[in-house]
Amino acid sequence: MHILVCGGAGYVGAHAALAATRAGHDITVLDNFSTGHRPAVRWGRLVEADILKPETLDAAFERPVDAVMHFCARSLVGESVQEPYAYYENNVMGTLNLLQAMRQHDVGKLVFSSTAAIFGNPVSALIDEDHPKAPINPYGASKLMVERILADAASAYGLRSTCLRYFNAAGAAPEEGIGESHQPETHLIPNVLRAALGTGPELRIFGDDYDTVDGTCVRDYVHVLDLADAHLRALGLMSDVDGAHAFNLGNGQGFSVRQVLEAGRQVSGREIPHVQAARRDGDPAVLVASSSKARSVLGWNPVHTQLESIIDSAWRWHQAQAY
Repeated sequence: MHILVCGGAGYVGAHAALAATRAGHDITVLDNFSTGHRPAVRWGRLVEADILKPETLDAAFERPVDAVMHFCARSLVGESVQEPYAYYENNVMGTLNLLQAMRQHDVGKLVFSSTAAIFGNPVSALIDEDHPKAPINPYGASKLMVERILADAASAYGLRSTCLRYFNAAGAAPEEGIGESHQPETHLIPNVLRAALGTGPELRIFGDDYDTVDGTCVRDYVHVLDLADAHLRALGLMSDVDGAHAFNLGNGQGFSVRQVLEAGRQVSGREIPHVQAARRDGDPAVLVASSSKARSVLGWNPVHTQLESIIDSAWRWHQAQAY
């Protein structure tokens, strides 16, 4: 297949491009480099374009495209609260522009990078696909809007789509020179490792009085290469089945902030400078996925399930400081 990877210079997009290339697919990466990294574009050809500028998108479809993987998004929760218009413009309007271009060029398959943020505060220990969807920030709301658009597009235009709702993407492919680098960095594992290396500030632990094993928040971490594998499996599903589909992707087990901190110390062999801080508004105590639907329908089984293994891959990439 010829796959257009929109946002392929970003964290998950670059790993998806790697996985698709390893599987024998032809890749075109589309990115505007607002947050992506040029050194991460290592597979396929590059089209520098912007989903907010529809006139730039045609260049990505000069060669017939069989399917699109869509990772272009603003994704900082706090920023989305401060700048909601920018999030709805990029994540919703930008996606509509991409969908219009796909329709014009007769491309009928899309894998969409969604998020656990569509669920809001959890009402059950494990979050499955039927969990109530009540996002508490514009980022989650914008992603849920796109999921609704894709469901409508399936009915109106026959678009086949799969929404993959990540929990906490983590890890890297250090042997391929790609990993996680955001500015600002808001994710726990890279901040633990940057603190260990001295390339980032001391880690701040937000809250120590939650009803969890050690009082700190518990999250579900899934290796980015396992996420990439799910994207390929979604393409296989859409080759056989019509309609709009959605799957939650996580390990199904949670780790507390202090457990991640300790695993980072064990992997790096370094102390992690850290301070205790007050709770952040809107942080649930526990967020853990049920991925049983992805396992049964997609045949998806995460390979990198041990926290130490996930952190080790990220640690080796951060040490190399590739970008």
